[in-house]
Amino acid sequence: METLDRKRKRWYTPSARGIEMLAVLVAILAACAMVWATISKVHMVSIMVVAGIVFTLCVVVIVRMVMDPDSVRARQTESMLQLSSQMIDLMQDGMTDKAAQSICELLLPSTAAIAVAITDRENIQGYAGYLESENPAGARIRTQATHDTIADGKSRVMYTEQEIGFPQTSTHIKAAILVPLIAGREIRGTLKFYFGSAKKITETQKSIAQGFGKLISTQIAAVEMETQRELATAMELKMLQSQINPHFLFNTINTIASFIRTDPMKARTLLREFAVFYRSTLEDSQDRIPLEREIQQTARYFAFEVARFGEERLEMVLESENYVGVLSGSQSVPEVLNSPRGGSIMVPPFLLQPLVENAVKHAMPAEGKLTVTLRVCVEGSDVLLVVADDGTGMTENERARIMHPESQTGLGIAAKNVHDRLRGFFGSNANMTVESQPGCGTTITLRLPDCLQNV
Repeated sequence: METLDRKRKRWYTPSARGIEMLAVLVAILAACAMVWATISKVHMVSIMVVAGIVFTLCVVVIVRMVMDPDSVRARQTESMLQLSSQMIDLMQDGMTDKAAQSICELLLPSTAAIAVAITDRENIQGYAGYLESENPAGARIRTQATHDTIADGKSRVMYTEQEIGFPQTSTHIKAAILVPLIAGREIRGTLKFYFGSAKKITETQKSIAQGFGKLISTQIAAVEMETQRELATAMELKMLQSQINPHFLFNTINTIASFIRTDPMKARTLLREFAVFYRSTLEDSQDRIPLEREIQQTARYFAFEVARFGEERLEMVLESENYVGVLSGSQSVPEVLNSPRGGSIMVPPFLLQPLVENAVKHAMPAEGKLTVTLRVCVEGSDVLLVVADDGTGMTENERARIMHPESQTGLGIAAKNVHDRLRGFFGSNANMTVESQPGCGTTITLRLPDCLQNV
């Protein structure tokens, strides 16, 4: 015996829509036949009866198909899936203003709302519907409820203008649903449905708002993860190319060779460190590594440069809450870089070495010593990593240009990659600041927010 579930599945087949349209057409023809038989001079009772029966059967079939729960759910699901697919396509490059506007225009006809809006943490990104011209992309957020949702990350359903927090002006917007857009642990913005009446807010409208809010949040996170992977890959390739370029390889081998006769033990140490350096470079592809390991790798690189230029020209100093001292190589990295809670401070690989490398390449004075200082500070759950040098420094114009990808001088590409990877791993609250003056050196500060929360 066929089960009820199978019968329902069989009832809503791909041909069901065609049957429904045929039933509508036959019903119209039957109705026309009844009207014709009624107004005809020769009343044809048989035609009226047959047409009436056919009309009634068609209406029953149409009602049965339209009101069937599986049919209704299937249509709603199909509609939502189509919307979801279109939204994902629009967000291929992330939540840009253009994507936000297109999503608002896409969602508006599918809801009972009179306006749909998407914001980031400060500004409107997209707005469709009532008062659209007064809410362009880039305009500041006006409603207090939106600020509250961004602050606490809670969804809100508001049934009055006062709850929404509009300025004291007349408006047809009487109710709203606000849903936070959350990627990871960070609130990125809001999705808002505005209604002309509180009666328009039903459980269905709430579900739609929540569902699309989660979909948008998930897609934002997915795009950022993909961007982060691309940034990490690009940075690794750049670092490998930088480290294995003929100049670096030739200079390092030449330096090691020069010590073979004068200082064989030092040559052996440098050769061993050189092998470990490249092995570590190839292995450091995971998301995060202990900070101690990152400093060890940076110290290895610096040891090759010290061997090349001499201790009278280069020096690296490590400073932390429990340690201040000169780093003469990777073996001198102290084990005092753990967090106050006892665990290792985890950071993305290739975070410090590019900045130290650029200091050696671009900040070393023509005469005298260049001192590069690595400083580790803890502020609450944040970690500050500072790379400072007392070298040639930069002008304000050079300092302002280093964050542009096309910059090929000074810190250039390295600074841009480090900054983007920092934001990709730790969110928009992470930042990199650069301070520099000609002749006074350069200081770069990396802030890693909430870096100690999971330690």
